[in-house]
Amino acid sequence: MSKFYGTAHRELQDAFDSRRLADLMEGGVMHGEFAPHEIDFIQSRDMFFLASVDPTGRPTVSYKGGAPGFVRITGPQSLVFPWYDGNGMFYSAGNIAAKGKVGLLFIDFATPNRLRVQGEARLLRGKAAAQFPGALFVVETVVESIWVNCPRYIHPHEKIANSRYVPDAAGEAPLPGWKRLDIAQEAIRPDDREKVEEAGGVIDAEAYAGMLQRGEG
Repeated sequence: MSKFYGTAHRELQDAFDSRRLADLMEGGVMHGEFAPHEIDFIQSRDMFFLASVDPTGRPTVSYKGGAPGFVRITGPQSLVFPWYDGNGMFYSAGNIAAKGKVGLLFIDFATPNRLRVQGEARLLRGKAAAQFPGALFVVETVVESIWVNCPRYIHPHEKIANSRYVPDAAGEAPLPGWKRLDIAQEAIRPDDREKVEEAGGVIDAEAYAGMLQRGEG
């Protein structure tokens, strides 16, 4: 009995004669504990993609970035990563709080290489966030399955620099451009409103679009 495949999966596998490969993936490739080289790989990453499911069953995926090593392996079957300031929706975080099921995709665009992790996550607030300057809270994931994904369709890219918005050692980071938007002023926190003038003042949608095109958003 498969833990991963249902009727629809099997129909496609049989249609393309890949059931044997699928069974090999589940039985011989997927595993539940991090290997040493997988720990090194994950802890060298500066980004990953996070998949979660909302309370109605709709899936969503988001990009999570930080300084290299911002994801930390805390045990054979566990990892943690910080949650930094975002757009205020807390969409993925709320999904985790409500459902817990997550998928994480780690990619090295230079080599290229990629690794998938699936598990159950929870939010850790309070003291747990202190280990990550600038974090609002921490997400802990207990791993269910890990496996290497074939890298053949990853287009090689070269990294230029870390994002300037990654919090520094004191947890400080520049104000993001969208918080300067005129339509956002009544919605952002008072402490952010105080930073708007220092960052250059209030801007309209056209000015913000220009910032995005220049990579300054």
